[in-house]
Amino acid sequence: MLENAHARKILKNKNLRRLLLYSLLGSVVLSHSAYAYKNNIPQRIVSLSPSATEDLFAIGAAHQVVAVDDNSNFPVGVPTTKLSSFNPNTEAIAKYRPDLVVIQVNSTKGTVVAKQLRALKIKVYVEKTPIDLSGLYSEISDLGALTGHTKESTVLVRKIKAERLKAISRIKKSNKSFYHELDNTLFSATSSTFIGKVYADFGLKNIADAASKADDGGYPQLQNEYLIASNPNIIFLADAQYGEVANKVALRPGWSEISAVKTMKIISLPADISSRWGPRIIEFYRIVANALS
Repeated sequence: MLENAHARKILKNKNLRRLLLYSLLGSVVLSHSAYAYKNNIPQRIVSLSPSATEDLFAIGAAHQVVAVDDNSNFPVGVPTTKLSSFNPNTEAIAKYRPDLVVIQVNSTKGTVVAKQLRALKIKVYVEKTPIDLSGLYSEISDLGALTGHTKESTVLVRKIKAERLKAISRIKKSNKSFYHELDNTLFSATSSTFIGKVYADFGLKNIADAASKADDGGYPQLQNEYLIASNPNIIFLADAQYGEVANKVALRPGWSEISAVKTMKIISLPADISSRWGPRIIEFYRIVANALS
């Protein structure tokens, strides 16, 4: 009777209840991992990063991926779930009995979840946001080594490097200015970011650089007046898929005076391609090269 009363008291405590659940989930994961791994290669991967998802499928690890986050939508047929990359939940992830979880740690909660997963004896690969292509190459190589696809990852890295050089070599270095739009509130990306480094490879001048502040992480919000005064030669719309197309932005107050609007040098840029550090980065390079040709 005393034991039952004590048990009820424990179950009333939310934190203790959660710890108990983690312990139970841990026993499930541990028993599963004993047979999930094949020659120390994970067979039940959960990816909580759209970029990593694309990398995994590109190196031939598709059959090992059992679940991906709600923003992973490429390639066609990925096992998209309700799992969140921005607000990860340990319990929800553990239900998929993973033996490897790829996670973005861009918040305190992400760090906590990674720690909790490791406590459950689940291998975790923490994805680092790259600031240039070397970071992309490292991630592809890491995932190849973790999943047993080292050869395929090496081939993919070589292909990306070759296609990048091919796109750059088509165009003479340009000193034209540009504006990269992330959304219609005028957030942009500076040359210090992964996105900005692509444009820098072509010699383009980024108008967001001068507007950046120490605390914006390389993604400043521009003022309309500043943007008009900067008078970019080219505008790249990474929010075109959300309705911000050339004819629409041309009608924004004061924008008729911008050089890019006058010449209609306004380029629609799929957000998924420009914002993800994955194999489709070569499409980003081709789009920029075409805009300059």
